[in-house]
Amino acid sequence: MSKPENLLPLEGEAYYFGKIFSEAQAEVHFKNLLEQVQWQYDEVMIYGKRIVTQRKTAWYGKEEYEYTYSKMTKKARLWIPELLPVKQKVEEVTGLTFNSCLLNLYRSGEEGMSWHSDAEAELGKHPAIASVSLGVQRKFVLKHKASAEKIELQLEPGSLLLMAGETQQHWQHSLPKTKKVKEPRINLTFRNIKKWKTR
Repeated sequence: MSKPENLLPLEGEAYYFGKIFSEAQAEVHFKNLLEQVQWQYDEVMIYGKRIVTQRKTAWYGKEEYEYTYSKMTKKARLWIPELLPVKQKVEEVTGLTFNSCLLNLYRSGEEGMSWHSDAEAELGKHPAIASVSLGVQRKFVLKHKASAEKIELQLEPGSLLLMAGETQQHWQHSLPKTKKVKEPRINLTFRNIKKWKTR
């Protein structure tokens, strides 16, 4: 599969590959991950307060990597079999390799993600982040930090979005909440931890 056109007009790279899994494959992966992943509510620090998020998350990797975001440190669980075929397909399509995956479970459109960049030190200076969507289709928005220019996408079930280059330095992204969506979505973000601590 050839790399699609860069969606970003300046300072960054974002490539939407569309559906890399058939509808049947996407449904199987969604069901397996929903049942087998050890989901838990995420905890973040906002203005010095510990907040428990609405969405559930999970963190897996090749090793027990530690990863800090929103001033909270998480430790990865080791890969489970249900994740490996998704990882293999993503690596095949992108030509990249990944050593970890942060998963998010949004149980309806009333759960989302506010504006942020994935610019943590553990990811290195120009991280490549491969995002797979399973379950219901959701809107995803990128916003340039300086110009506030926005790029909107509809992330289809079974689809892949790759963010790379200077994207995390110059752009933020969000998953807007909506009351129109009643079904759940699982998002898998494959990453490479560059700096890590192990137990």
